[in-house]
Amino acid sequence: MSISRRKLLTTTLGAGAALAARGKLATAAPVAPVAKTMTGPRGRVVVPNGSILESKMSRGVKIFHLRAEPMKHVIVPGLEIEAWGYNGSTPGPLIEATEGDRVRIYVTNKLPEATTIHWHGVFVPAGMDGVAGLTQKAIPPGKTFKYEFVFDRAGTFMYHPHADEMTQIALGMIGMIVVHPRGGEPSGRRVRDYALMTHEMMVPIGARRPEPLAMNDFNVLTFNGKSYPATDALVAETGDLVRIRLANLGPMDHHPIHLHGHAFEVVGTDGGTVPPSARFPETTVLVPVGTVRVIELVARAPGDWALHCHMTHHAMNQMGHGAANLVGMDASGLDDKMTRVVPGYMTMGTEGMSDMTGMAQPVNSVAMMSANGPYGTIDMGGMFTLLKIRDRLDKEPGWYSAPTTSTEATADDLRRDGIEE
Repeated sequence: MSISRRKLLTTTLGAGAALAARGKLATAAPVAPVAKTMTGPRGRVVVPNGSILESKMSRGVKIFHLRAEPMKHVIVPGLEIEAWGYNGSTPGPLIEATEGDRVRIYVTNKLPEATTIHWHGVFVPAGMDGVAGLTQKAIPPGKTFKYEFVFDRAGTFMYHPHADEMTQIALGMIGMIVVHPRGGEPSGRRVRDYALMTHEMMVPIGARRPEPLAMNDFNVLTFNGKSYPATDALVAETGDLVRIRLANLGPMDHHPIHLHGHAFEVVGTDGGTVPPSARFPETTVLVPVGTVRVIELVARAPGDWALHCHMTHHAMNQMGHGAANLVGMDASGLDDKMTRVVPGYMTMGTEGMSDMTGMAQPVNSVAMMSANGPYGTIDMGGMFTLLKIRDRLDKEPGWYSAPTTSTEATADDLRRDGIEE
């Protein structure tokens, strides 16, 4: 007998305690963030939670090798999926080059079906564009093809299949390309340069394989293949120029990426540099499907600043999706009746989603809220990370200790300012 995800979630929210006692569910409690800090070399790109593809030189040509292959991938501890990616990761490793480089990229297909690679936003000869059936024969399983071209302009680009892309992209076959300007940065100032790729998947609760035919209701949202609290933090010192390259090859959704505490400017897209005269300050940038947005800011204020998609369902983890709406429900009568047949039954979610923290959940799934912060549970997940700014980064920054923070108002405060509760 099949059971819908909504039915499973409704049952889980109600009978979680009893099922956990029987050993069928794992009880989730808030855990400390597992991410590490990414310091990285100044002035070169850093890929939080990711890597840069190795290269070598051969007679003036920079050589790369990508392997398209099935793989196991941990989104966050407790949620492991069967994905498709490149060189053992999703997203695949970042390809880094310099303007003017001639490159030869070998692509070995270890998938059970044919594939190609399209160099999204890169200007290449037509025969190197990677569209199966149009510009090349598809790469059969077990074969290695080669692509050769020149990166003729600096910028931030992407790579992905153009053969059964609905399946292959949905399962994780995406990656980024950064081409640095020849001659390096135009100024001598310190630059913290980060690459973040957004992605979305629909992974049924308790399953391990993403649903490649999903068109909505995505329940796993990631930066560089990880959901918070497994996302690595970005770091900077006050005064640093921070560059964040945001790329979106998700199947369907645009992402309004919002940064706390700072304004930034969009300085580039996968189409090229945005002229200074066309830039303006923002705190949120929309990153549509199939695009790159490069933002820059000067780190001005120390703190742990949230960086996240502002679609509320995109900043939560898997178990926050598709649950029954029980907010405001008087469950006292229901609880009394249910405990007669299911000892330990407790309806959850009647006082908002925050009362679901610590609820029982199926195996290979992740709770909506799962991280402890310095002041309690951080009730966000999914496409969420932190920009940690400090005056000096001579040690691991840890949590920021604010000189002042919001606290409960005293009776004197209320009386002084004429506030009636």
